[in-house]
Amino acid sequence: MSQRPLHILVVEDEPDQRSLISQMLTANNYLVSEADSVEQAILLLKESVPDLVFSDWKLGQLSGMDLLTYVRREHADLGFIIATAYGTITHAVDAMQAGADDYLSKPYQRQSLFMAIEKVAKSLKLKQHNKRLASELSQQQELVGLVGKAPCMQKVYTRVQRVSATDATVLIGGESGTGKELAARALYQLSPRRNKPFIAINCGAIPESLAESELFGAEKGAFTGATSQKIGKLEAANEGTIFLDEVAELPLLQQTKLLRFLQEGVISRLGQNSEIKLDVRVIAATHRDLKVEVAEGRFREDLFYRLNVVPIEMPPLRERQEDIGRLIEHFLKIHGGQYGLEAVNLSTTTIKTLLDYPWPGNVRELSNRIERFVLLGDEDELVAELTQPPSVIDAKAFTLPEKGFEWEEFEKDCLQQAMQRHDSNRTRAAKQLGLSYKAFLYRLEKYQLTD
Repeated sequence: MSQRPLHILVVEDEPDQRSLISQMLTANNYLVSEADSVEQAILLLKESVPDLVFSDWKLGQLSGMDLLTYVRREHADLGFIIATAYGTITHAVDAMQAGADDYLSKPYQRQSLFMAIEKVAKSLKLKQHNKRLASELSQQQELVGLVGKAPCMQKVYTRVQRVSATDATVLIGGESGTGKELAARALYQLSPRRNKPFIAINCGAIPESLAESELFGAEKGAFTGATSQKIGKLEAANEGTIFLDEVAELPLLQQTKLLRFLQEGVISRLGQNSEIKLDVRVIAATHRDLKVEVAEGRFREDLFYRLNVVPIEMPPLRERQEDIGRLIEHFLKIHGGQYGLEAVNLSTTTIKTLLDYPWPGNVRELSNRIERFVLLGDEDELVAELTQPPSVIDAKAFTLPEKGFEWEEFEKDCLQQAMQRHDSNRTRAAKQLGLSYKAFLYRLEKYQLTD
């Protein structure tokens, strides 16, 4: 489909000059409207809004600056170029501060006019594109699960918005359950590739012996049991996007082949001598610290830098506690609709318990618990495990406080005893308490026991 011509409103009170400008613009395939005064220009703007206004500064009783003020008030996104024979630095500064997109001093060359128009046209296109992305991102947040208004989530949204329209490789980090795949899908849905394939693959779930054929494909007879040609995930994602979840789990050999694809854009199926050129946008994710994996020899350093072009870090739920209430409402609605059940309101006491819990399993844990509640309708079960001691503690193994102790006092005491018993070895202490290592660290920080 051909793009419609740029519509320019020329505002000039001298008939010959106005006619000359209009003829030049029309000859270069611009759609032109004409006005001889600010008043006529405003009337035309009320009938039909152009893409850009090219106005003289001096226009009788009212000036081009008066028209600029009106345009910025009524049509904020409209392009505006102002020109004058009385050009001075002061005029230029005044015009730009008032919101003009560009400024020309008379007499100006024909080429200068076209350059200014093209410059503003590109700027307008970029603004419209960014506005569309922002609008789509806002509309997509609930659809893809990116729910929340905490500052750390706003940073995620901003970064997703900025890179979604590009083909840049993105590496999404964050703890398990923080929504890394949801961020990947948001990048895809806001991209120009949204109507092409989106292939997600969990690299940690592929048996090492099948990793190469799963990713890169295999020819018939390439290995025992290969009775037909197999198209790999990368080839299936051609012209679209591939999401490599838990990319740190890839075997080193497949890391090498993935690096070659990222560098050269080609693959070879297992058992194939020729190469296949592919056009695939790569998004990867991992809950591991890849710098540590590189240092310990489990992940290729060159591959890390190829993947880490644009990093996006998904924050844990404990760092965005102001979003928990919004997420509870979101999951009640989503899971209620999923099972055709009416949403049930939670009591104030239950909501407070959910808000105070550190959620070591992050958004996924919250979603799973709300889903169970929607199905069973049992608030006591929803909060039961959240209000219990951090593990099933052997009463003989710990010295418990006197009766009447507060819960937080008890929890802190258990942590201290576990650390003392295991000579400050956090891994063993966490295991004894039945906590995940991350949940254990969270509690140490909560009670300032990290020293």
